[in-house]
Amino acid sequence: MQTEKRIYIGLAVLLVIGGLIYLQSKKSKEEAAARSIPTASSASLPQLKVPEDGIDKITKLVVQDKDKPEVVLEKRGEQWWVTKPVEAIASQQNVKSTLDNLKAIETADSINDTPEAPSMYKDYDLEGDKAIHVTAFQGDKGAEKVLDAFFGKSGSRGQMARLADKPGIWVVKGFSSFQYARQVKDWREKSILKFEDKNVVSVSIDNEEGNFSFSKNGEEWSATHDKKKIDKFDAEKIKDMLRAFRTLNAEDFADDKKGKPEDTGLGEKPAAVITIVLKDEAGTHKIVFGKTSTGSSRYAKKEGDETVYVVGSWASEWAVAKVDKFQKAEKKEGEDDKGKKPPVDMPSFDMPGMPPGMPPDMGE
Repeated sequence: MQTEKRIYIGLAVLLVIGGLIYLQSKKSKEEAAARSIPTASSASLPQLKVPEDGIDKITKLVVQDKDKPEVVLEKRGEQWWVTKPVEAIASQQNVKSTLDNLKAIETADSINDTPEAPSMYKDYDLEGDKAIHVTAFQGDKGAEKVLDAFFGKSGSRGQMARLADKPGIWVVKGFSSFQYARQVKDWREKSILKFEDKNVVSVSIDNEEGNFSFSKNGEEWSATHDKKKIDKFDAEKIKDMLRAFRTLNAEDFADDKKGKPEDTGLGEKPAAVITIVLKDEAGTHKIVFGKTSTGSSRYAKKEGDETVYVVGSWASEWAVAKVDKFQKAEKKEGEDDKGKKPPVDMPSFDMPGMPPGMPPDMGE
């Protein structure tokens, strides 16, 4: 009986071992078959970019960042313009950076390239109000569309993307979302003034404090307030002021307040007018400052330009300065010439362990 039982047990063990061998063999064959199936090659993947030799031919770019306003950029001659939602000169550098990114995008893999792919768009934020939609055109007035793509979620596998005219979800690399997610103001040219402060020969400020006039003779600055010499004038303050204006950029734009001087304070009685004159008849810059916008920032206009800018507090505070802003700061009692308190003299004391009156060089 014992022998018969052992035989049955042996047969059962053999069956189990045989089954395991079969399953392992089947798995190995499946893995080998999977390895033999060719993956999508770069040649078979669609391109979601503008070829490098086509970048210079782009004449129109349309960017819609999710549910933000659509931004339309158009090339006129050699200069790019924002034509929607406002019409203004574009930041040439920002447009160039975006175009450079368009040629750097590479399709790396396919998530779903079947006709059923659109049903999965919502899972990858590839629907219109969730994605960044980029359309590029070339030719006269952007007549020919060369790219129409949506860019959605980004994860460990890469950036998810799709084409407008072909079902599919693809993984791309090299896409920089911040290039396309700019606010409208950041697509625009923000530069208001640009000059070398060493070329300035005079500055005048007219504000509610009166008239300030600063003139440069050689390397020396002189100053008057309502035609009277400014007492305790500090020429370093003029250098500080010029640093605030030499590369003056707008913080924002107030297009909705254009033609509304009652809102901006840019009418007949502005808060301040600054006039900067450059040497050798290189030009004169005049900036008019109005009411505060937010905080200490103010509405401003440049002579000859109807754009209503919002200028930051640094320049705005110089425009409405009082006379003390151009004077040397008064020293407080106990401060040295640099406004610092002198070090406190420490009282002398004997070193521990030395008898009183012993010369300090003893023990050396």
